[in-house]
Amino acid sequence: MPNLRLTGLGGGLLCGAAMVTLGCLDRLLFGTSMTVYGVVFLLVSALTAVWVRQGDLSAPVVVPIAFAAGLLPVTEGDGGLAGHLVGLVTGLATQAGWLYGGTLVAGVIATHRKLRLMNRRRALGDGREHSGPGL
Repeated sequence: MPNLRLTGLGGGLLCGAAMVTLGCLDRLLFGTSMTVYGVVFLLVSALTAVWVRQGDLSAPVVVPIAFAAGLLPVTEGDGGLAGHLVGLVTGLATQAGWLYGGTLVAGVIATHRKLRLMNRRRALGDGREHSGPGL
C-alpha cells in the first residue's frame, strides 16, 4: 500500500486499532513481552507518519494515545478496574522509553515530510503566506 494516504483522524484510528490488536496478539503469543510491544510500536509509529496525507501531518499527536490504548491488554493488573489502572500507569512509567522513541520517530518523519513540502512549494513559487480572506 505505498500510495495510501490517510486523514489525521484515519491515521489516528488506524494507529490506535493496530496497537490494540497488536497488544492483544502480544499477550496471546508472547505472554506480554514489553520489548515486542515496543518494537512493534516503533514500526506502527513510523507507518502512521508515512501514511498520513501531507495536509494532516498529525502523527506525533496520535501515537502516544495509541501506545496507551494498546498497553491496556498488555499490562497485568490484580483484578478490577483499580488494578488494571495501576497496571496501565506502571506500564506507562516503565515503558516511557518506547513511548518517547515512537513519538520521536513519528515526529521526525512528519517534520521531514513537512519540510519537503515547504521546499517544493517554495521552488514552485507558491511559498507566499496567506493571511486570510479579503487581504
